[in-house]
Amino acid sequence: MTPRAETPTEPAETAVPAGPRIPRRGLLAAGASVAAAASLSTAARATTTASERVFRHGVASGDPLPTAVVLWTRVTPRAAATPGSGVGPRVEVVWEVAEDRDFSRVVRRGRVATGPKRDHTVKVDADRLAPGRWYFYRFRLDGVTSPVGRTRTAPAASAAPDRLRLGVVSCSQLTDGFFAAYRHLADRDDLDAVLHLGDYLYEGGNGDDDVRPHVPAREIVSLADYRRRHAQYKTDPDLQRLHGRYPFIVTWDDHEVTNDSWRAGAENHQPDEGDYLKRKARAQRVYDEWMPVRLSGTAATGDGTRLFRRLTWGTLADLNLLDLRSYRDEMVTTAAPFPLPQIQDEADDPDRTITGNRQMAWLKDSLLRDHAQWKLIGNSVMIAPLSFAQLPRDAVEAINAVTGEGPADGVPLNLDQWDGYTADRRELIAHLDDNGITDTVFLTGDIHSAWANDLPLDTGTYPATRSVAVEMVCTSVTSSNIDEETGAPPRTATLAIEATLQANNRHVKYLNFDDHGYSVLDVDRERAQMDYFVLADKRRRDSAAHRTASWLTRSGSQQVESTTTPLA
Repeated sequence: MTPRAETPTEPAETAVPAGPRIPRRGLLAAGASVAAAASLSTAARATTTASERVFRHGVASGDPLPTAVVLWTRVTPRAAATPGSGVGPRVEVVWEVAEDRDFSRVVRRGRVATGPKRDHTVKVDADRLAPGRWYFYRFRLDGVTSPVGRTRTAPAASAAPDRLRLGVVSCSQLTDGFFAAYRHLADRDDLDAVLHLGDYLYEGGNGDDDVRPHVPAREIVSLADYRRRHAQYKTDPDLQRLHGRYPFIVTWDDHEVTNDSWRAGAENHQPDEGDYLKRKARAQRVYDEWMPVRLSGTAATGDGTRLFRRLTWGTLADLNLLDLRSYRDEMVTTAAPFPLPQIQDEADDPDRTITGNRQMAWLKDSLLRDHAQWKLIGNSVMIAPLSFAQLPRDAVEAINAVTGEGPADGVPLNLDQWDGYTADRRELIAHLDDNGITDTVFLTGDIHSAWANDLPLDTGTYPATRSVAVEMVCTSVTSSNIDEETGAPPRTATLAIEATLQANNRHVKYLNFDDHGYSVLDVDRERAQMDYFVLADKRRRDSAAHRTASWLTRSGSQQVESTTTPLA
């Protein structure tokens, strides 16, 4: 339902204290009630406020435009109206946007109806806002006020902002650890937005070594399953706080549906789980309900599933968000008896696509725009080519366990990446080169490790031939990487793997296969720089973090270089 906006006429009521107020309930043992098991805090609490009961999933915002931003929450109007239950009354929720935290200067107010058909979620495109400024927002239901969120709009199209600074994250599996990376980003006060590059949640069930249990405990397949899983993640206190602090800009990867998904199927979808396309439709419907994102260009739910889109930051940067799951062909088969040359030939097939024709045409047109200096591309899987010749088999198996399936020996490392769809990559690289497009930066997740890569015109002759773009890859928030797969102590077995990979891939300038954490990207007229931060222990919610590396690309260079100077 399209929300109706109102001109503020009534006095704004007193805001609750700034920032989401998080219920601190302990996790219950297996077999306890779903509502209590979904709580992610570690300390028990005797009572909760009305706001915490009604708005227990917090508030969020996303997709900032110069004059609009998406606002999100979920309400629990009755105790029985839990996520995925399909029960509860239809209610009307008031939303407000103000220039100040006390809501004495309300600039937009409206009402929107919600109910069990959309899992009592609320998503509003708050428009008619001023470009390039911060706002505060909140919701009300039956006299109960939500936590106050903070958000911002993008600069006007004609504006020339000095910089853009983004928190960059991906691959946040709740069972693998705590979201300390989100806590550290929420503690900062220098970001414009948070860019989440996919695998915001995971579809799997529970395992023996889990740090925290998933709800439900099994792999999610049904509409109710996906709703309950999204709800569980949204009750994590660190994720909830980060959502309330900054607008999110998101794309999905595979685990928002299921592992190694493609246009019409997935590696992790089995016949006894029903029709895959119906499962995909359910997962995307719930993503639309539960995420502060525009699908098919609107914040309305159920009106489309197109996720690829472009956001702008004045004349400084365009941010193109890709969807590399919905339109791709099935991953190349690597199981015996397929010989390696046949695998490579299939990966090179010009009829195979990772983007789909429509999205590729849109991306190429977007890159031709000369309005903004920097062309940033939110890219859920790695685009830089990789060879892992001369790596021992046990190292290859460990890498494949982290990154996806690949052949036992040979050229492609991960055929789930652009390496499995080389015709699309060649087309895009040729487009950049033929048109003299500069200052293109691919921002990537998925691979549970941190990288800084040049993107060569010809990998075989690089560095004698030039690079046409760069790629900066953030590591995982929690999802496992090589030291956990091998059981080796951190920064031991992986050092040799990293050295061999870089020796065989000269365009890979930085690689960290061990650590978890987050990145911060800063873009100005002179350079784009990413600082890489790692956690001391992802199994601790209070984990410390420190900067471990900084890499930048200078305007016009199309190459990455290390810097010892962190972002100010």
